[in-house]
Amino acid sequence: MDDYPLIENHGLIGDLQTAALVTTEGVVDWFCSPRFDSPSVFGALLDREKGGHCTVRPAHRMHATKQLYLPDTAILVTRFMTEAGAGEVLDFMPVTGTTATSRHRLVRLVRCVRGSMTFQVDIAPRFGYGRKKHQLHITPHGAVFAAEDGTELTVHPIREPDDQRLVDVLTDRDADLHLSLVLEAGQQRGLILEWGAEGPPVEVRLDAYQRLFDETAAFWRTWLAQSRYTGRWREVVERSAITLKLMTFAPSGAVVAAPTTALPEQLGGERNWDYRFTWIRDASFSVYALLGLGFTEEARAFILWLSDRVKERVGSGGNTGPLNIMYAVDGSSELNEQLLDHWEGYAGSAPVRIGNGAATQLQLDIYGEALDSIYFAHRHGFHVGYGGWTSMRADLDWLADHWDQADEGIWETRGGRQDFTYGRVMSWVAFDRAVRLAESKGWPAASGRWRAERDAVYEQVMSKGWSEERQAFVQHYGSDVLDSSLLRMATVGFLTPNDPMWASTLDAMERELVSDSLVYRYNPDASPDGLRGSEGTFSLCTFMYVDALARAGRTTRARLVFEKMMGYANHLGLFSEEIDPTGRQLGNFPQAFTHLALIDSALTLNEALDRR
Repeated sequence: MDDYPLIENHGLIGDLQTAALVTTEGVVDWFCSPRFDSPSVFGALLDREKGGHCTVRPAHRMHATKQLYLPDTAILVTRFMTEAGAGEVLDFMPVTGTTATSRHRLVRLVRCVRGSMTFQVDIAPRFGYGRKKHQLHITPHGAVFAAEDGTELTVHPIREPDDQRLVDVLTDRDADLHLSLVLEAGQQRGLILEWGAEGPPVEVRLDAYQRLFDETAAFWRTWLAQSRYTGRWREVVERSAITLKLMTFAPSGAVVAAPTTALPEQLGGERNWDYRFTWIRDASFSVYALLGLGFTEEARAFILWLSDRVKERVGSGGNTGPLNIMYAVDGSSELNEQLLDHWEGYAGSAPVRIGNGAATQLQLDIYGEALDSIYFAHRHGFHVGYGGWTSMRADLDWLADHWDQADEGIWETRGGRQDFTYGRVMSWVAFDRAVRLAESKGWPAASGRWRAERDAVYEQVMSKGWSEERQAFVQHYGSDVLDSSLLRMATVGFLTPNDPMWASTLDAMERELVSDSLVYRYNPDASPDGLRGSEGTFSLCTFMYVDALARAGRTTRARLVFEKMMGYANHLGLFSEEIDPTGRQLGNFPQAFTHLALIDSALTLNEALDRR
């Protein structure tokens, strides 16, 4: 563990088609190109020796570090302090636009702000998840790392032509590049790592760098200015919004669950999954958050992406129904799971997985989440066309025939199918929102059947999903296991927030699933999920708990839980998937679902406090 940074000791930068993680020690240890789900170029986060990295940090071992974002931007500043001087590294990626491109740039400017400082710069790419060898070609104006498959990473230095030479250059037998950079106060140099460069390396003058910097800062500040949020937690909410934007693939509007793969939910465990894809469930939640903050174009883009997924598989049925639970960012559905056996995994937490075998699971809840988000968008002026409605009708007809069966559930367990209560609740949501949509537009629909199925689902959940012994709704029929996914029952309107059955369910969850305000998904010992080991508390569920408490009128408790949760954010306000008993973050980082839930709970809680 000593050789790996803590998961939370990272910042995120990106260009809206891919992203990179930068540690508090100035190491880029995760970067995939040209897309979020492409093979890695730097992957030391998952194997310190074989993964590759780009490091810029002081040569002096005794130094302190601080890291922050420039206000209202995704420009990351890592500061280093020694007795002899202070310096900083500014990291960002110029935004690429809405057309998919193979050209991506990672800009790293190094400057000394006090005294003097020597920086050690190491550039050690490992193409194709470290499976492809490369050669290094040094030119008078930069360098090129050329992989055996023809892909290249070009290094453009940032300097003036008449600048004093401040760099000592070394190479090694691994074809890596090592630079020693000596700076005095006021001096600055840098480099641009470019994937898919259109020509040879060139020296980038400081005024050209400044234009890139200004354009990037202006983009983020202009985008964030659209936010309508004026509530109590503006800074953390807007940082979450920027983080979600960084995880959006601009050409399609799809939001990845996280920009990383295989970060463990338990150190040394096997719960290591690839999250660089778009889940119907997660991205549907983004519609609420984005519209709630005023980011209408992003919500519109996702609704169009979702509509395309609905249209393309209508009538296909099969094992997973007309919708897959997840897709690649371009909408493709081949996400075959593989193991990278040559990598040791984060802190030795093998296996390292790429692709995701859960893509072929049956999860009935996604139909409710999709229809709920479309209905919510419809109420905010995003109107579904007749072609989209025809496709949705076909999905609803399939669901009417198949909702009463076991599935794998929201948590993608690999222990076999069950009659999960949450899947039934969201099936009720699908029928309910479809009926409402049809009535509001006067569209042709099998409304009579949908109403009948909606009522049948409701009666079944109330009779089979409720445990008299536990005085709570349970994870799946025939069990007494609690599940925090059911915190959404009141949010989606299945129950009213003041229903006694809902109050007792909240109480039961607090006794069993809540640990010092943090919330577990479920108890794997009581409900085996087909995987070894345990996991930490699930940050998404903690924010869902805040939302549920606020809706139930327990605003004092809700605010305390929310404020406690803020204490588990990293130094930049970012959250991974889970928190372990020591307070460390676990799982893929940062996680979109967590930041979506943060925004939703902040909106709900702020409104509840205003009413009070």
